Amino acid sequence: MQSRLIVPASCSVVGLGVSNLPLVKFLSDRGGRPVVRDRKSEAELGTAAAEVRALGAGLITGETYLQNLNEALIFRSPGMRPDLPEFCRAAARGSRITTEIECFLEHSPALTLGITGSDGKTTTTTLAGLFLEAGQTRKKIGRVFVGGNIGKPLLPEIDTMTADDLAVVELSSFQLQGCRASPDRAVITNLSPNHLNWHTNFEEYIAAKTEIFRHGRCKLLALNADNEPTAALAKIAPVPVVWFSRFGRPAGAEKCAFVRDGVVFFDDGTGETPVLPVAEIRLPGSHNLENLLAAVALTLGLVSPADIAAVAKTFGGVAHRLQKVRTAGGVTYYNSSIDSTPTRTRAALSALAGQGVRPIVICGGCDKNLSYAPLAEALETYAKAAVLTGQTASAIAGEIAGRGSAFPYCIEPDFRAAVEEARALARPGDVVLLSPACASFDAFRNFAERGETFCKIVNEFS
Repeated sequence: MQSRLIVPASCSVVGLGVSNLPLVKFLSDRGGRPVVRDRKSEAELGTAAAEVRALGAGLITGETYLQNLNEALIFRSPGMRPDLPEFCRAAARGSRITTEIECFLEHSPALTLGITGSDGKTTTTTLAGLFLEAGQTRKKIGRVFVGGNIGKPLLPEIDTMTADDLAVVELSSFQLQGCRASPDRAVITNLSPNHLNWHTNFEEYIAAKTEIFRHGRCKLLALNADNEPTAALAKIAPVPVVWFSRFGRPAGAEKCAFVRDGVVFFDDGTGETPVLPVAEIRLPGSHNLENLLAAVALTLGLVSPADIAAVAKTFGGVAHRLQKVRTAGGVTYYNSSIDSTPTRTRAALSALAGQGVRPIVICGGCDKNLSYAPLAEALETYAKAAVLTGQTASAIAGEIAGRGSAFPYCIEPDFRAAVEEARALARPGDVVLLSPACASFDAFRNFAERGETFCKIVNEFS
């Protein structure tokens, strides 16, 4: 079944990034003659530039890459603000400015389930996809597609999708900013200050997140009753709300997923159904229990208790999220490179604390204009020591010193040196945790490259 999307010959992709090559091919296959525009030089783009040329697409690079932006259909990379003057001028001249994810949400024939929030998006997305896959045979539904911000663009696969299929889509605030389309179902895991180096303020950040439910296609919104900024969105939601909570059934909730007396329950409107004991969930930590409840609420009515329990008992997490790398010299190393905010690092530390562990933590990276006071408090409460690195090392150190405690920390600007220093501080029986509490862009392309570098260094230890 082919979607209704028609691509004009005059089209462009602004910002090649790491995932837009499939979009360029998609446009070419649809009869478009795409032009790729990127600030990087052709030499800096490397093999990606050659692949663009091989697809028959044009390529405009360098500081003047946005000059004469006048294509009929313009795909904006999510990392670029929609209110850039060049986009505004092009729109005023009649160009359609869109994004890969907006286009997918507008035209997908599959039932789409969207996940956003400050923390837990990828784990919730993965769990929801696994729940649906577990129910495939029983319900005889179509295929399950998982993508979006989790790393895989879905628009290039739209022609293979049917109304029997399901698409689970992770959505960042960058992708949602200015988006004029919503999924059929949406969940917001939680909200806390994030990406304030890109968004003008916390209010704009929240407003971007609300695009996930504001548009006509959305028919269900799952919200976190335990997170005040998220729960407040129920007042403006134009669709029915399904609640989830770790602390019992939310008051007044008709449909919900919750924990009571150590057991996960859901109610789809026909009565409470027990799913499984919390003790049988393999993923550690209260934050992961919250992620599981979010996925249950999002998939309510699409999966059975048996589907959920089967996944919950076996799923151990995804890479870069409290991922155990190895034990060397009696020291166990964990990679949680996804932890790009103080709240994520606190959650990781809390999960390890539940296992009686006080780790040596490697923190620091690219600044997102967040307060590091909560991070300093979490380190003092849960960690044995900290090695600070990257652009934010001095700022984090200042917050630790400002507390006037004797918490031990040191600064190693170089990432490899920081990992080596953590190893030197550790003794047999200790845990070393990479949980940066910051973005990765001061030294790496993304959090995954940072985590992979950490794993490579650790695996080289004798």
